[in-house]
Amino acid sequence: MEWSERYELGLARMDETHREFVGFCNELLIVAPENFLARLDAFIDHTAAHFDQENRWMEAVSFPSCHRAEHDRVLEVIREVRQRIEKGDAFLGRRLLEELPPWFDNHVDTMDAALAFYLKEIGFDTEACALPEGGAAQDAAGCACQLAPGGVETCRSL
Repeated sequence: MEWSERYELGLARMDETHREFVGFCNELLIVAPENFLARLDAFIDHTAAHFDQENRWMEAVSFPSCHRAEHDRVLEVIREVRQRIEKGDAFLGRRLLEELPPWFDNHVDTMDAALAFYLKEIGFDTEACALPEGGAAQDAAGCACQLAPGGVETCRSL
């Protein structure tokens, strides 16, 4: 995958997380076979934090849940593929790496673009996890944001 300006949606936190996602995908393409599972685990951790970040923003502003459902499905598939790779099914690992770029393209162009547009439209501050009028997102939906290992912001329910 090549990083492209088309992935930039105008929310610094989201754009940075997407850059990291692309970097992980590229790393998985070139990592030595003996290190693949460890790097896949790191990718899974990053992706879970990435999706959690967006999910909490959506919760904080009552954004439609179909986006979250897609996150859940993708994580489930990646985790299932990981289990199969551990049992020796390397084909699915390669297939996953073929399918992630077109999925990501579509996801950014549709669901993430809609979320980014809405968050910008209502003035939601992804850095402070705050709604307009200075109301913290935690007041709206029990959300608290923090920086997780690897520099990914995650939000959790209080």
